[in-house]
Amino acid sequence: MSTSKTFVEKVRDGSARVGILGLGYVGLPLVLEFGKHFQTAGFDTDPKKVQALNRGESYIKHIPQAEIAALVKSGKFRAYDDFSELQKVDAAIICVPTPLNEFREPDLTYVEATARAIAKNLQRGQLVVLESTTYPGTTDEMVQPILEANGLKCDASGSPCDYMLAFSPERVDPGNKNYGIRNVPKVVGGINPASKEAACALYATIVDKVVPVSTTRAAEMTKLLENIYRCVNIAMVNELKVLSERMDIDIWEVIEAASSKPYGFTPFQPGPGLGGHCIPIDPYYLSWKAREYEFQTRFIELAGEVNSNMPYHVVHNVTQALNKRKKSVNGSKVLVLGVAYKKDIDDLRESPSLRIMELLLELGADVAYNDPFFEHLHKMRKHDFSHLHSESIDAANLAKFDCAIIATDHSAYDYESIVRNTPVVVDTRNATRKVVAAHPDLKSKIVLS
Repeated sequence: MSTSKTFVEKVRDGSARVGILGLGYVGLPLVLEFGKHFQTAGFDTDPKKVQALNRGESYIKHIPQAEIAALVKSGKFRAYDDFSELQKVDAAIICVPTPLNEFREPDLTYVEATARAIAKNLQRGQLVVLESTTYPGTTDEMVQPILEANGLKCDASGSPCDYMLAFSPERVDPGNKNYGIRNVPKVVGGINPASKEAACALYATIVDKVVPVSTTRAAEMTKLLENIYRCVNIAMVNELKVLSERMDIDIWEVIEAASSKPYGFTPFQPGPGLGGHCIPIDPYYLSWKAREYEFQTRFIELAGEVNSNMPYHVVHNVTQALNKRKKSVNGSKVLVLGVAYKKDIDDLRESPSLRIMELLLELGADVAYNDPFFEHLHKMRKHDFSHLHSESIDAANLAKFDCAIIATDHSAYDYESIVRNTPVVVDTRNATRKVVAAHPDLKSKIVLS
């Protein structure tokens, strides 16, 4: 790597080379954006992903294959599973998973392994950025010591500053057509002023607005605040949904009415539980770290309890709906509509649908699923439904099931057909509201859950 220019100078004249470590839902969109401005290298431990990308193929459905193919063809992007290629990049951006372990404690295995791979290849003048969501202190307490084991230093005061280190939390909402990388502000915190300046300069090339903060810890806490805010408010509306059912009140009507207030109210939607890589996981990173300071994060714990109980609530409503038709769950054929964690994406991470399916199987139900984004299910870290495939939802096949659960409200679904052809529909997303408005006679077949 040439050191004749400063990092910021390379960014400004377009000669910088950017490396992205982790080529999933966060890393691959970054490749496409940085590839518009710089030579870009992608790094992943999965050789199949690397080979697919170098053929110009996308393995994430909402990421256009044509864009990857064009970037590969132009020569501005190549993927690697050989991490020695990191010696040739100017910036190394870490976009790897940060899951929880079985005890709901942070599992930073991927971050640690990636930091060690960078440390072996770290060069003077390089910028390292962690984007993976984590607890405050990860960048300076964990990543920095690993990077500096070979002698290069990034002092908080800026002297010495052999390399630069920053944290900039990912803000990716898969499938969101209104907000992408370009128009979502990018929060950046550096270990020292030089690190912050370098990271801000780099991200300013791909986003409309960069939001600098004083430290990496402030940036780490920013991402947690965003997701804890959503987690707590979703838990509140989920709890009110359960109460409203007992009081025979339509919670969705209440939310819509409350949303008419032009100030002081932000609508959140109830559902069958939390999904995705962020909201079900990130709050526990802070509650774990808080124990180091002898502090109990009671709102986080309570919200987690409420949200994790929602799949049980859905299954309870399925049981009640079948009982009213003189059927038991045991032996009933139940179709789960949607296994993605939210509509119109091919993302299964932490999907509540998977837990609902497990609970139904434990009760003896004959469980099937349909999802236009998943023809087959693969074995996952916590679940194994690899023996199942997506069922047809034509009228004849729907009639074979005793109950259908709308767990994910995909736009492709014909909800009127689903309601007409299935004996009972448990709707966790209020997806059938237009069907009821147009055909009030079908309301008796729907259970809002």
